[in-house]
Amino acid sequence: MRITLKDIAKALNLSASTVSKALSDSYEISAETKKTVKEYAAKHNFRPNKVAQNLKTGKTHTVGVILCNISNNFVGQLLDGIQTASEAASYDIIIMQSRNNELLEKQAIEVLRMRGIDGLLLTPMASDSSEKELQELQDEGIPVVLIDRTFHSLDTHKVGANHFDGAYQATMHLAQRGKKRIMHITGRGLGVSKERFKGFLAGLRDSNLEFIPSLNLEIDYSGQPIEELIKESLIPILKSENRPDAIFCATDEITSRTLGVLADLEIAVPKDIAVIGFSNTPNANALNPALSAVVQPARKMGELGFQKLMEMINSKNKEVAFETIALDTELVIRKSSL
Repeated sequence: MRITLKDIAKALNLSASTVSKALSDSYEISAETKKTVKEYAAKHNFRPNKVAQNLKTGKTHTVGVILCNISNNFVGQLLDGIQTASEAASYDIIIMQSRNNELLEKQAIEVLRMRGIDGLLLTPMASDSSEKELQELQDEGIPVVLIDRTFHSLDTHKVGANHFDGAYQATMHLAQRGKKRIMHITGRGLGVSKERFKGFLAGLRDSNLEFIPSLNLEIDYSGQPIEELIKESLIPILKSENRPDAIFCATDEITSRTLGVLADLEIAVPKDIAVIGFSNTPNANALNPALSAVVQPARKMGELGFQKLMEMINSKNKEVAFETIALDTELVIRKSSL
């Protein structure tokens, strides 16, 4: 038989209010009483009535999470960090995908709003995507924190990586290896594209290398398969006078896809073309050749983003000094760029 909060109170000769506060880790209750209550609850498999809790507190203890693509290695690690932090806070999460499509992003925001979330974590599709919908959430008292793609107009906490420096270090590495014609491949309109491109250009400039417009390729994620787009664009470039001797890939997905395309075209890496890019794949060493990559602290980013959201949810002060946090990346050099 399932026991209730009142059953625990009666068994321990405590008030129901004291038991409730003890289970919630309230500062008003002594450590000894908390220990007694929690041990009794665990022994008797007590499960709190979430519906009753929600009605009492006005909160659902649920956070919405909208990510671009959960099949991506980086996003998977980001989600792992979010879930670790949500479990520690005893919060549930509802996960949705935008698939880098603004319409799907808007629809996901509306679905989560209707589900009564207490807050939202989002990797926005672009730097100006869903502006109206996100502002409406905040106006309704539902806080929003942006993670990964921090270059968005919304005024809130933003937690990402130092995209500029990661791209800069990768470009400098290729230049120091003697590469002269470095190609840049990125996703069109993504929230991180501009800052990584700036880092790429700064790396060329500081290496006294020329930016070659024909070697700047933007892939439309909403079009045909990425491999096909990269392949179609690369074939004429490989036959041109500006054939690249290195490629910097500015996203996780483009990095892995580009290696596959070069293998299909029988381009030897790094002998014919060196490759480096942003990638959090745990299998980088197992690839042939092993992949040089800018690695982002994805799990830390997810944990910190969730913690910032919890601060806003629990804050009684509506005037918050918002932060934009750029965590350091790590440049890992392997065979593909040597």
